[in-house]
Amino acid sequence: MRRTQVLRTENLTKRFGELVAVNELTLSVEDGEVFGLLGPNGAGKTTTIKMLNTLLPPTSGSASIGGFDVMTKPMQVRRIIGYVPQMLSADGSLTGYENLLIFAKLYDVPKKELEGRARNALQLMGLTEAGERMVRTYSGGMIRRLEIAQSTLHHPKVLFLDEPTIGLDPLARRTVWEMVSKLKEEYGTTIFLTTHFMEEADSLCDRIGIMHRGRLSVLGSPQQLKESIGATDLDEVFIHYTGTDMETSGSIRDIQRERETARRVG
Repeated sequence: MRRTQVLRTENLTKRFGELVAVNELTLSVEDGEVFGLLGPNGAGKTTTIKMLNTLLPPTSGSASIGGFDVMTKPMQVRRIIGYVPQMLSADGSLTGYENLLIFAKLYDVPKKELEGRARNALQLMGLTEAGERMVRTYSGGMIRRLEIAQSTLHHPKVLFLDEPTIGLDPLARRTVWEMVSKLKEEYGTTIFLTTHFMEEADSLCDRIGIMHRGRLSVLGSPQQLKESIGATDLDEVFIHYTGTDMETSGSIRDIQRERETARRVG
């Protein structure tokens, strides 16, 4: 049985002067799905997420989440989404539990539910024992799990993860994968993520869209995409649909942002 579409875009476009960062993007994401948006640096992935999160107004086109238009109903959209950006959002001078309390208040979680939701979020992310420790003592993987916990305190319908495992070692990366799978399987959370790790996309995503120079090049399940070119892995698919020319490698700013994130979680 086909699931309900929880996220839709129609010809979604963002221009910065002469630069077209996202060019007529049309896609849909189903309720309870893990959807991966892939592409080289500068392909338009983060710009897309920022538009969907109401942080950046589209130039043209439309987008809706849970039936709410991101342009005309931004407050309603914000109430039903969670967002974990590339740059760290946890405060290292506070404990994990204190960070969660602050975010719960920002999300307008009822006062009588603050403590319970914070404790449950720590348990969900496997951070119960670390909850009373200062976040500056956390490993990179623990920080990412805390940030995911922060973003789910208000029980969002859709959780956006922008490069959630960048800078993490393989063990920490797999732990985050387990947490993402748990959110989907046990809580039915719809996940919309970007990643440069093809193994991550293959392991987690029900469907994948690959962007190239602002446009959506291809869309399908990992298996469908591999079969479309007779590939054995997503690396081959990625190269096939994006090319390997230097123009797709992203700007200095993109690279600096990734390196800074990797340094802070490493």
